[in-house]
Amino acid sequence: MMSKSVVLIEGDGIGPEVADATRRVLDACQLGLEWVPARAGVAALDAGDSSVLPEATLDAIREHGIALKGPCTTPIGSGFTSVNVGLRKSLDLYGAVRPVRSMPGVTTRYDNVDLVIVRENTEGLYAGIEHTVTEGVVTSLKVATRSACRRIADFAFDYAEKRGRNKVSAFHKANIMKLSDGLFLEEAKKVAEEYPSIEYEEVIIDAGCMRMVKDPSQFDVVLCENLYGDIMSDLCAGLVGGLGVTPGANHGLVGSIFEAVHGSAPDIAGQDKANPLALLMSGVMLLRHLGDTRGYTDCAQAADRVRNAYNACLEAGECTGDLGGSLTTTGFADAVIARLG
Repeated sequence: MMSKSVVLIEGDGIGPEVADATRRVLDACQLGLEWVPARAGVAALDAGDSSVLPEATLDAIREHGIALKGPCTTPIGSGFTSVNVGLRKSLDLYGAVRPVRSMPGVTTRYDNVDLVIVRENTEGLYAGIEHTVTEGVVTSLKVATRSACRRIADFAFDYAEKRGRNKVSAFHKANIMKLSDGLFLEEAKKVAEEYPSIEYEEVIIDAGCMRMVKDPSQFDVVLCENLYGDIMSDLCAGLVGGLGVTPGANHGLVGSIFEAVHGSAPDIAGQDKANPLALLMSGVMLLRHLGDTRGYTDCAQAADRVRNAYNACLEAGECTGDLGGSLTTTGFADAVIARLG
């Protein structure tokens, strides 16, 4: 059986605080997790690295196959590329998963949200292939390959089946981008035929956005190419209270990274007031992954314990200020640990 080693990238800004809170909660489950520290973002530069994504960090993820990542800052206007983009490209993290659900104690206009965005992470317009044709004229190339379309469709339906989900909705704009989005739908249809127990539908992205905000309960797993998935992930987060209450994961063949997708909030760094919930929820996803892929049933069971504990905290109003509570970052971690049972 593989080890329980996990690369821990604290990040910067509020990253070290929310990462420490998450690590404390997971350690309280007494699972024997082995944390392997690594750096990225401004924290890497401050430590003397020449890159916001050191090769040593990439090597650690390749070696251990799993990482928990706090928010990382990419310096603006200084020639550095995004840490997140760098991780996805370097490790071919092609499948992004963003669960979105209504949280107890978090009041929004919706109370019935429970869906998952599955996003292709490596191509589309985010391939970043741009060209200046002439002065004032720029083109951007949207890339779609059959292999990438196939593997993200495979990923989405496999995820739906394993998680007991009943429907996959492919969001697209194939009525306009007939070749690129058309290829995406071709592969999704083929995979759908292999999963007859899962309902499949195709939804034009603009109509899908309207349907989503009218009644998100009609969706289950939403399958998107890169740009659409990025937009839908944040749109859906807004339905349940924002990025502070939504976890994230990026999966590839050589490893998986679980992360909070909110920013590093340097304005409140070091004040013990940041909400660690999003990273803690990502930590729950990490525990389930250890159970699913490495056979650690204790981790899968602990995932339920942690989720039940932070749900109970939210219901009791034991939360940080951004959610209407009065707890500090440390205090919230303590409250969750106290409810682990």
